[in-house]
Amino acid sequence: MEDVKTLKETLCYKNENAFNKISDEELDRSAAYAEAYKMYLDLCKTEREAVTYSISLAESAGFVKYNLGDEIVPGGKYYLNNRGKALFLFKCGTESPEKGIYISAAHIDAPRLDLKPNPLYEDSGMGFMKTHYYGGVKKYQWTAIPLALHGVVVKRDGSVVDVCIGEDEDDPVLYIDDLLIHLSKDQMQKTLAEGITAEALNLLVGSEPFKVETDNPTCLNILNILNTKYGITEEDFLSSELTAVPAFKARDVGLDRSFIGAYAHDDRVCSYAALAALFDSTNTEKNVMVILADKEEIGSEGVTGMRCAIFDHLLEEIAIARNANIRKVKAASKCLSADVTAAYDPNFAEAYEKRNSAFVNCGTAIAKYTGARGKSGTSDATAELMGYVRKMLNDNGVVWQVAEMGKADQGGGGTVAMYIANRNIDTVDIGVPVLSMHAPFEVVSKLDAYMTYKAFVAFNN
Repeated sequence: MEDVKTLKETLCYKNENAFNKISDEELDRSAAYAEAYKMYLDLCKTEREAVTYSISLAESAGFVKYNLGDEIVPGGKYYLNNRGKALFLFKCGTESPEKGIYISAAHIDAPRLDLKPNPLYEDSGMGFMKTHYYGGVKKYQWTAIPLALHGVVVKRDGSVVDVCIGEDEDDPVLYIDDLLIHLSKDQMQKTLAEGITAEALNLLVGSEPFKVETDNPTCLNILNILNTKYGITEEDFLSSELTAVPAFKARDVGLDRSFIGAYAHDDRVCSYAALAALFDSTNTEKNVMVILADKEEIGSEGVTGMRCAIFDHLLEEIAIARNANIRKVKAASKCLSADVTAAYDPNFAEAYEKRNSAFVNCGTAIAKYTGARGKSGTSDATAELMGYVRKMLNDNGVVWQVAEMGKADQGGGGTVAMYIANRNIDTVDIGVPVLSMHAPFEVVSKLDAYMTYKAFVAFNN
């Protein structure tokens, strides 16, 4: 029997629960890590807020602001702020960049409800704001929950005003109403996708009319409130980025507190891990970079998305500063595409292929490919890179597993991986399994979040 046990341990692969593999000391470290991560979640509900907070952490860790064309020297620690919505942080090691740059690439945008350019209207004595959903959402999940308004407004004179309403305990919150169950006979006959339409995602913002009789008195009162607090007018909505996000705080979930529930684990659970690992990495020889990209949820487009040429420009600047050949730099570089995957949910087992699913508490999840159905929209990492990552994780005591995004014909999803791989950089996806992904309140395991952080530390060192 002992020979059979040894043979199984030698030859067979299975997921292992991290609780059975780590010490009490490491369990305490994972709990402390979770507390710092929850603070990040509460402070960073938009990509702009994530950039601002990340820069404050970076500067505390000795990073300095970098603009394209600035001097880059070995031992330097720099950050490049792209329009306040995407961030590149990099450490220049003593090695030549021709030995490769070790890149961890996450995204800091998340599904949400953006205000339309001309949002404010009133109907039946109530004031509303029209929204346009951003990213993949189940629209019905965004009704009947407290929402906060975050963003910036660029006023007529060019000044920029930061807006945040609904996060402080004394703040009002916003709301999207749903039809009461007593009158929902027809609604209940519709599919989930049809039950709430995009044009019904209207924020309830007030009902008190302005004291002087006028057209649209409720709208005028709302505008007066906003003007008093922020100095903005209705025309200023045209040059604003205002978004409704859940007003929830990050909370422990479960009687044992083993989970974290919050808005936007996708992908802040990986962006924070990559960021924290960069600050905690001690290797001074490697060239290391962390990318916090915008627009992943809508295809990585635009001047702040991963497809933007600024990434190529930065790599070229690093190569020029170190007298390196940019083509050799890219060919030798490696990237961990730091993004979440679906956690196996036994309540919806029919959507998963269990043998190739990620499980909670079984560690960080490597996805050789993402994409949809026939692997469309993925880079499909090489066997050699998979071997490199496996050895790295095993050598550094990281609990890990492999994952696909559910059954092949059910759908799927993509990451920034293919846009980096298209630059001739070996890339593989790795990240935290998430329950209820893209819901206003998602759930992750504390141990999985911590093991993902450990994976990035190992990668950097």
